[in-house]
Amino acid sequence: MSHPLKAIKAPISEELSKFESHFRDSMRSKVPLLDRIMYYIVRRKGKQVRPMFVFLSAKICGNTTEATYVAASLVELLHTATLVHDDVVDDSYERRGFFSINALWKNKIAVLVGDYLLAQGLLLALKNKEFRLLEILSDAVKAMSEGELLQLEKARRLDIEEDVYYDVIRQKTASLIAAACSAGAASTTDDEEVIERMRQFGEAIGISFQIKDDLFDFGNADVGKPLGIDIQEKKLTLPLIYALNEAPADQRRHIINLVKRYSNKPDKVAEVIEFVRNSGGLEYAQEAMNSYSQKAFGILQELPDSEAKTALKALVKYVTEREK
Repeated sequence: MSHPLKAIKAPISEELSKFESHFRDSMRSKVPLLDRIMYYIVRRKGKQVRPMFVFLSAKICGNTTEATYVAASLVELLHTATLVHDDVVDDSYERRGFFSINALWKNKIAVLVGDYLLAQGLLLALKNKEFRLLEILSDAVKAMSEGELLQLEKARRLDIEEDVYYDVIRQKTASLIAAACSAGAASTTDDEEVIERMRQFGEAIGISFQIKDDLFDFGNADVGKPLGIDIQEKKLTLPLIYALNEAPADQRRHIINLVKRYSNKPDKVAEVIEFVRNSGGLEYAQEAMNSYSQKAFGILQELPDSEAKTALKALVKYVTEREK
């Protein structure tokens, strides 16, 4: 069976292969240590979902231009910078089966590498005089930092309100996919209304993507991340928020106490997972996820039919129906 991403990439396969070298060039450095680390980062790149969003959004609005490659490189540079910094913040030593930068080269170097990538991104936009793209992506990085800090603050107090949850994921996860889509659009059209619609499209997908990720924490599938990892990290997920809000006060206090104090004990984590599964929290989150994907489909419907539009629809399905 061919991988679903293969068909999605078809309308932009040429662009994606040209982008590879564009991206590699944007990461070169004269410092041997940095160059070694950049080579390592390029080698461990994932499925290229973000550049796909950039190129498909660009193609839906016009013909890809040099600016589209700048947009895709910017998205990847800034995304990589935030990942490198995240691994330091989370004390994480592995990402997608590879060692993290901080595991191999220590925190001090990882922080500096993240700074270097951010600066490279800013310079790439400025050298090409792509100020609108720079604005879109700087907004996203600011939002991601705010979302991360908001989450840390709430996790400490375990505030459980759904609107706070949506604020966090809108900023932390959805803002980058929203930026990939709006930057792609901005690279081929000046129509601010269309650029904003593509941003809304990306945001809906990003929220849907995050809820899907939340569901994995309670699921049965082998998804490459252990069950209950969000609970261990005291992250508030939509199924847990729903379950807590529906529970009687004493049960709610008991579960919050488990998450706060015993999140490192497998049997206690299992109890929390069981509590959420029995509360209807998974079904509730699944419905929320579907409503965001429907919103994304609705926005696409308004755009003229094209190969890129068909591929974007398939990408939405892939993101929300993936098994890991």
